[in-house]
Amino acid sequence: MSSDLHGRTLRLELSDQNLRDWEAVVLEASPEGIVLSKSAFYPGGGGQPADQGVLIWQGVETRIAGVRKGDDLYLIPAEGDPIPPAGTTVRAALADERRSALMRTHSALHVLCGVVHRDYGSLVTGGNMEPLTARMDFDLPEVPPGFKEAVEDACNAEIAADRRIDVRVLPRAEAFQIPDIIRTATNLVPESVAEVRIIDIVGLDTQADGGTHVASTKQIGRIKVAKIENKGKGFRRLRIQVSD
Repeated sequence: MSSDLHGRTLRLELSDQNLRDWEAVVLEASPEGIVLSKSAFYPGGGGQPADQGVLIWQGVETRIAGVRKGDDLYLIPAEGDPIPPAGTTVRAALADERRSALMRTHSALHVLCGVVHRDYGSLVTGGNMEPLTARMDFDLPEVPPGFKEAVEDACNAEIAADRRIDVRVLPRAEAFQIPDIIRTATNLVPESVAEVRIIDIVGLDTQADGGTHVASTKQIGRIKVAKIENKGKGFRRLRIQVSD
């Protein structure tokens, strides 16, 4: 199966992260989920929540509250909204402000990961995000003096450097020849994945990743390290905020 397909749905966001509206045909529909022939709704994963948006068809609007992954990608309609029948051509649109904020936030986490790995040699043990706010956990037994300020300054220096953020897909064997391609303490790429999507903040951070990102670090805005928490056994949680 192509890496751009999930079940019967062509995943448009993997090749065009700036796409916000498109036309598609409904392949299956019920209150539990709507399957489209093409979709740019990110289904969630890697700490990034699923997209939201609308489907417009025959003068009717169906709000999409989330996405469920199964054999197909199922768009979850808002409770009580009308359901387009199978065979209907719909105009789909993402909630642009939310998606754009999540792209900035996800890229900010990659900058944070790159800085902490480069400067302190620490691997990621977990992470999660909402629009413009996020947390990332690191295997970091000791927190040196001035760590919070140093990390924040280093992250914002990388943002100001306007580093290009490239996306590419490589065969699994080739991808895993890249040093430190897995920045998490546990390899989360299933053995069944034959092609690996790579997010490369050029000169800072190269990782296997399936999420959506901005095109350069300057588009992130600014990172504030809001809090550092001790999660026990040498694990530290960094909470960040992203602003203009």
